[in-house]
Amino acid sequence: MSRQSTVTAALATVLGAAVGGLLLWRAVRAQRKLLELARGEPKPKPKPKPLQADPPQPSPAGAVETETETETEAEAVQPPTSQLPLTTPTTPPTPVTPPQPVPPVEQLLQARPAVVSSEEDWERLWPSLEEELAVYPVLGLDCEWVSVKGKAGSVSLLQMASYTGLCALVRLPRFRVSGRPLPDSLLGVLRDPRVLKVGVGCYEDGKRLTRDYGLALGCTVDLRYLALRQRRAVLNNGLSLKSLAADLLNVPLDKSLELRCSDWEADRLTSAQVSYAARDAQVSVAIFFHLLGLNSVPAPAPDGPDAGARFSLLSSRCQGLVDVPFRGRGPLGEGDGRVLDGERRRRNRKTGSESSGSGDQQVPDPRKNRRKPLGSGYSARKSPLYDNCFLYAPDGQPLCTCDKKKAKWYLDKDIGELLSEDPFIVKLKFEPSGRPDSQQDYYLTAKENLCVVCGKTDSYIRKNIVPHEYRRHFPAEMKDHNSHDILLLCTACHGASNVHDGQLKQALAEEHGAPLGCEEGVRVLEDSDRRRVRSAARALVTAGDGLPPSRRQELRSVVRSFFSEEDEEEDEEEGEGRGREGEEREVTAEMLETAAGLETRVFNESYVPHGLKVVQVYSQRGLRGLMELETRWRQHFLSTMRPRHLHPLWSVNHNHAKFLRKYGEDLPVLVT
Repeated sequence: MSRQSTVTAALATVLGAAVGGLLLWRAVRAQRKLLELARGEPKPKPKPKPLQADPPQPSPAGAVETETETETEAEAVQPPTSQLPLTTPTTPPTPVTPPQPVPPVEQLLQARPAVVSSEEDWERLWPSLEEELAVYPVLGLDCEWVSVKGKAGSVSLLQMASYTGLCALVRLPRFRVSGRPLPDSLLGVLRDPRVLKVGVGCYEDGKRLTRDYGLALGCTVDLRYLALRQRRAVLNNGLSLKSLAADLLNVPLDKSLELRCSDWEADRLTSAQVSYAARDAQVSVAIFFHLLGLNSVPAPAPDGPDAGARFSLLSSRCQGLVDVPFRGRGPLGEGDGRVLDGERRRRNRKTGSESSGSGDQQVPDPRKNRRKPLGSGYSARKSPLYDNCFLYAPDGQPLCTCDKKKAKWYLDKDIGELLSEDPFIVKLKFEPSGRPDSQQDYYLTAKENLCVVCGKTDSYIRKNIVPHEYRRHFPAEMKDHNSHDILLLCTACHGASNVHDGQLKQALAEEHGAPLGCEEGVRVLEDSDRRRVRSAARALVTAGDGLPPSRRQELRSVVRSFFSEEDEEEDEEEGEGRGREGEEREVTAEMLETAAGLETRVFNESYVPHGLKVVQVYSQRGLRGLMELETRWRQHFLSTMRPRHLHPLWSVNHNHAKFLRKYGEDLPVLVT
């Protein structure tokens, strides 16, 4: 190697070491800042400079120091701020509450859970839980349900635990039976995008809560992703909650079949059930802090960093993992994929005898069903619904808002003129057929393109507040130019709303004798006799002489009797009494071919669509009856979904006074 190459290699080595050291120093410094934020330590304040620039004073030894050296030395020997004497003690110092550390897992598991069966139970627990969420906005979450013959029922118990182990066991069916809605604070904390919900399979638990109760669960983090991201974590037993608790916390969890498959809808839960359910949520939050390295860090004091900073601290450690379903792939790297492959192989090695014992991987997990979550079958809009363009009358009075395509149509037809580009305003050149009664009209205001329930802005679709199966049978006066009852919902909220709509549809079906899905509500029925004939003919065509003689004769008799009945019906229609009682018709190949292609579906003459039947009942009371049905659906949406971003001028009685004034109460309603 030449001398020049040697020098070049040496310089490259030195430069690489310097860059690596700089990067390492910056990483360590960033880590220290995060720890300081977690402890709630205030940043050191710089020493104020004197107002007058006095000349430097000589030291006792007679040496003269520079200004920089003097300040540096003073800072080095200066005691902490809390130890400095106060020169002007005008007000006594405020005592600072020492920060409470995150409790160890042993203490966390000793916290006594609270069973919530009513709104009063929740209101007693909520203030304490709210205080703890202000310290660390994170909840360990899990669900329990009852399975009958392998089919999972609705969620019976919702478990939520704070960072200290305070655990709420919410018995959701009790609220449904009592007919009382869930408390607003409970609904709010479940969908709060600034409160992390952590657990194993918590995203899937959220979809189950949405499907069973219409609840929206947001900001979930699956602990399995966090465990795989921490490459230093030793995972010997797999990725189940029981395995993570054993490997990371050295805490055993009782996952016996007797407890896991116990009756979670019993009138009174046993102490073993309460302890089992609470431990799942408590261990989940303990694993979360362990994986983030915060299990030994003091919790911030109430007067320390605000809740937003604490949430940012936690969410920054979970970047890319929030609201991500666990698929064994996705936000992880190749190394993590190898860990998952090993986990799958470990599960596949289990024998059938092992699967009947204890543990939490032995019984098929109902969370891993193949049904798509609510909202996954919907396609979000690719463009905004509201363009917020305005139409003005010739005299300049605002008429309504519309989309840009419609506004440009007036310009293309030369029946309107453009007044403004932003906002897009078109003034009509003709007198409109109607004008708004007031300038405080719903149709005159701009509207935001977001989910009216949760405020999500990146994906939304249209929701018909009065379902189309009812609205389509309304008179034209009540369904034309009526965008008031078309709102924007995100896919998850849309799915939850449809669940609630199904409950009201069932109630309407029972109240007005308009069944859903039974024979009267089905347009086409299956004719069992024709189906039997078709099956017999197809068996004779495909099997032929391979059938036993007795069976072949039985099938031929079925086909023969069908055509004999048809011949009798034809004779009666033609008025011919030829009588064929004693005749034995030969079953020909042509007859078999015709019978094998029989149409077995027949039109149901008693069919009346559910929506039409309901509208017919309400229309018997005229216009007021249909307005009552419309009001019922609008109020149902407000009561079940509790939208937080609904336009203030949206009303359950929209246009009703206008209809009565314009058409009168005796308007004949023709339901089609």
